[in-house]
Amino acid sequence: MIHPKYQQIVFAFVMSFTMSFIMSFVITAFNLGWVDGFVALWLKAWVFAFVIAFPTITMVAPLVKKAVGFLIKAA
Repeated sequence: MIHPKYQQIVFAFVMSFTMSFIMSFVITAFNLGWVDGFVALWLKAWVFAFVIAFPTITMVAPLVKKAVGFLIKAA
């Protein structure tokens, strides 16, 4: 298993992988419909989206966590 000290980077990887996979499918389907070569177009879009999403989540997640901590009142 992966050491807990890598939790933040593993979270960013899994989240960016999953979200870019789903969102690229939805956006490709919305924009093009089910056309010939759809899967190839979608996977090309997904790779591009993942390359952007991973570093973005890596940088933004700590800020979001801090903002949520500010917004949520401790019980």
